[in-house]
Amino acid sequence: MVDPRPLAARLRPEQLKDFVGQEELLGPEGSLTPQLHPGALSSLIFWGPPGTGKTSLARLLAASQDAQFLTLSAVESGVKEIRAAAEQGRKAQDTGRRTVLFIDEIHRFNKAQQDALLPYVEEGAFILLGATTENPSFVLNSALLSRVRIVLLKPLGEGDLGRIPDRALQDRERGLGSLDLELDPDARDLLLQAADGDARRLLGILELAAESCKGTKRRISHKQMERAIGQHWRQFDRQGENFYDQISAFHKSLRGSDVNAALYWMARMLDGGADPLYLARRMVRVASEDIGLADPRALSLTIAARDAYVFLGSPEGELALVEAAIYLASAPKSNRLELAWNAVREQVRRDGSRPVPLHLRNAPTALLKELDYGKGYQYDHDFPDAIAGDQQYLPKELLGKHWYEPSNRGFEQQMAERMRWIAAHRQAKGD
Repeated sequence: MVDPRPLAARLRPEQLKDFVGQEELLGPEGSLTPQLHPGALSSLIFWGPPGTGKTSLARLLAASQDAQFLTLSAVESGVKEIRAAAEQGRKAQDTGRRTVLFIDEIHRFNKAQQDALLPYVEEGAFILLGATTENPSFVLNSALLSRVRIVLLKPLGEGDLGRIPDRALQDRERGLGSLDLELDPDARDLLLQAADGDARRLLGILELAAESCKGTKRRISHKQMERAIGQHWRQFDRQGENFYDQISAFHKSLRGSDVNAALYWMARMLDGGADPLYLARRMVRVASEDIGLADPRALSLTIAARDAYVFLGSPEGELALVEAAIYLASAPKSNRLELAWNAVREQVRRDGSRPVPLHLRNAPTALLKELDYGKGYQYDHDFPDAIAGDQQYLPKELLGKHWYEPSNRGFEQQMAERMRWIAAHRQAKGD
């Protein structure tokens, strides 16, 4: 009978020796090697991108302990299913056998569902193995994190990936060996590139390419592989960990004045399906947060790039975003705006509501004028250079405070000179 499962499911490793990659975990000095001893397996959370072997590794670890293996999907399961698994685990305990509960996409469990796991992990009703593509410190609560160990799985390199199509094409029982196919070298290179570190993706593409070779064709060509791949998929998740890693790399490249790195990360994200307007919003933030008044044109140009993209759409509008990225990366940098704003907000938080000086208050009624609201206010435009020299604008307890200190880079050099001139002018008029 023909196995109807996808190739990736059929070729799931049945023994640890067949597991591909993650040498730092399973090698002779691997961090998981001690867990293979009988009775040594503890609760673990496998964190890594898709196709790195999280589910396969959980199954193999359970098999190494001769443990009962139960699976739940966090998308479809809840507290009821957790309790049922715990009851099965208790029954297995009565026979002297341990139970492993594997929860795929455990990050989708809410706090109550995660809390429901705790007593069963504590009593040993089951060993918890979870899989997530998200950063556990962001998606799992502290109580659960304190009871498990986080195991990081890395994307597979081309060396490890290269072993997988060979095995698939040679295995006559579970793989594609009965088709007697050959893989052209350039098609193989394209396959490894498109897989992007994901073994499951690689096998899915290979299976599609093999479908086109039924009949007399016995070679998978570069053209056939291109058709199977369709649009290249990248390791990118609009809401996941990989998204935030890449947007962080993009922002830090702009801040670090590395034009080429900024362009690379922008291209990676756009290629992977990121919303171009999200990148535009991030660049607007960079213009204020990391450049500020060192180059005031940065904000205007970035807003203009956003508007140009909205007007033109993709792909033409992407060049406007590229223009903004290059400008931001090349511009002089200053975070003095952010430092000033954070400092003054902290001052307000710490001091509370100091009263507005009387001479600065609005006096729209006769009563308020009788109370000296607005009394003594000097209209700056009535003075030379539009500066009333001896007038103060802060509450008296804060006189002399300076939150904004310009840097010596770009336009802020001129800002600093202007502020020094104003201070000297006020002092001269006040004396």
